[in-house]
Amino acid sequence: MTEPDRPPRDEAAEYRAAAAANQFRQARIEKLEAMKRLGVNAYPYRFDRTDLAAAIEARHAELPAGETTAETVAIAGRIRAIRNSGLFIDLHDNSGKIQVFCHKDYLPPAELELVKLLDLGDMIGVTGIVRRTPRGELTINATHVEVLAKALLPLPEKYHGLSDIETRYRQRYLDLIMNPESRATLRKRSGIIAAIRQHLIGEGFLEVETPMLHGILGGATAKPFVTHHNALDLDLYLRIAPELYLKRLIVGGLADKVFEINRNFRNEGISPRHNPEFTMMELYQAYADYHDMMKLVEDLFAAAAIAANGTTDVTNGGKVLNFAGPFERRSMVDLVKDRTGIDFLELDGPEAARKAARDLHCKLEGHENWGQALDAVFAEHVEKHLIQPIHVTEHPRDISPLAKAHRSEPRLTERFETYVNGIEVANAFSELTDPQDQFERFEAQVRQRESGDDEAQQMDTDYVTALEYGLPPTGGLGVGIDRLVMLLTDSAAIRDVIAFPTMRPA
Repeated sequence: MTEPDRPPRDEAAEYRAAAAANQFRQARIEKLEAMKRLGVNAYPYRFDRTDLAAAIEARHAELPAGETTAETVAIAGRIRAIRNSGLFIDLHDNSGKIQVFCHKDYLPPAELELVKLLDLGDMIGVTGIVRRTPRGELTINATHVEVLAKALLPLPEKYHGLSDIETRYRQRYLDLIMNPESRATLRKRSGIIAAIRQHLIGEGFLEVETPMLHGILGGATAKPFVTHHNALDLDLYLRIAPELYLKRLIVGGLADKVFEINRNFRNEGISPRHNPEFTMMELYQAYADYHDMMKLVEDLFAAAAIAANGTTDVTNGGKVLNFAGPFERRSMVDLVKDRTGIDFLELDGPEAARKAARDLHCKLEGHENWGQALDAVFAEHVEKHLIQPIHVTEHPRDISPLAKAHRSEPRLTERFETYVNGIEVANAFSELTDPQDQFERFEAQVRQRESGDDEAQQMDTDYVTALEYGLPPTGGLGVGIDRLVMLLTDSAAIRDVIAFPTMRPA
């Protein structure tokens, strides 16, 4: 039985009803109308600001208590406190707080009337003279006050801040206003990305852009989002990885080193470590292998840690993580053997591997091959124990269709993933450059899709054709920016480090 069609929501009507019922909003509307009667435009076009609060504080750090300067400044920000009927205002900008003194000795009568109409949360511009009060508070004696945006809704109560998790993520603007920790995290994120970009450019990498819309699903093992191009009447995938396009650029000789920092999209669950859209840094370096990529990861992570915290020793979840390389390097097979006593290289065929995985209480669907069974055991019994940064090397060939086979063990590949505090943060290969081998790997992936694995990759004959023109020995690396930021900012969930995470409708 199908659910009957529901009438569409009239969101405009809901908004009007909620606004009319909000008594605090109505009180502010009345003040807005009073401002209009004073001839004040509460939403002007611009304001000539000369300084940030922190710069004024730094400039006058030695100003004695009770002293007044001859300096006039213009500041702007949001009102976070009003005392003595508007005589004192705490104004916050993105650098910090400064006190404003609104007195009849400095302000004209019309602007004193305007100050009476101000509320917490209003945005104002202030021009005035810098002084330090007898109590030592750096203050601006206001000679001019201008409304820059009348806030029609009150801020959350300041002593409790904004603690509701759902509201913090859905109304990130409120979270950023009320919680300095959230602002600090997202600012650190920006610094981390800048440090990675700067390091790569310094190493001779060329920053590039590749398509977000893909005709063929490839470059990673994941479920895609599907969209439709109307003019071409063509279904397309939002990209799950830029890998195959980036390697085409190496084939074409655009540069020997290329990188991209951009969004990927995977149609999978939401969890503390997963968001459907996420930021990746992916790069490729000709004439290099996965050993070179390990060193590059260590250099990038150290640079990012220093950019975020000024040190390579980072506290996360009460643990001190050391991001100064070199990191430990261990094979997946050896780590599984250490934890379970089972050497998967001694198991012959997928059935024996599946049995071993089931005996270790791993959940399987039944179609897993040897490599997938090994990976399931690793995920269940090993990952959570990998606290300090470590490169987990030699991943199974079955689950690494784009990586070169290991030089001494054909069931494995020259691939590693970097784990920190139980989280996978980087994935890298000695890239597969043999077009015939690559074609056979794609065919194996197609067979896996046909057997029920909807995350397996598709056949990409154009990419095989590109390889037939010659891809030099190449090392490739992908770094999950969001997860790295989580680790470097001591954030418990990926939603804390993404400004606007994907949310279920309210």
